[in-house]
Amino acid sequence: MQQVELERTFRFEAAHLLPNVPDGHKCRRLHGHSFRVDVAVRGPVDPQVGWFVDYADMDAAIEPVRTRLDHHYLNEVDGLENPTSEILAAWIWDRLESRMPGLWRVRVHETCNARCVYYGSGPLPGPGE
Repeated sequence: MQQVELERTFRFEAAHLLPNVPDGHKCRRLHGHSFRVDVAVRGPVDPQVGWFVDYADMDAAIEPVRTRLDHHYLNEVDGLENPTSEILAAWIWDRLESRMPGLWRVRVHETCNARCVYYGSGPLPGPGE
């Protein structure tokens, strides 16, 4: 059976600060990012339909999460009082897991060259996965 990985990307603008970093750290000050989030699912292709998941279904699952984050102060969102990339990635995973079959990975790009990849609470993927 053919196995695939599908990925959708969404973007949002948001402000935050990191309250638990040392005084004087630049991230302790209020600042914003143009976040990019890649959400990946993995699973078998349905031979009848020819796909694993409809991209439209992925978009429908993602949209409420994107809307909750876009143009918000992340520290005021329940569960994001300390909105590091790691905590944000897990927060997004928790909101998508039950609505997105085969959820495999959430990658949060905080900047063009800084990102966090979250694989849920299971074991990390092996080499080449």
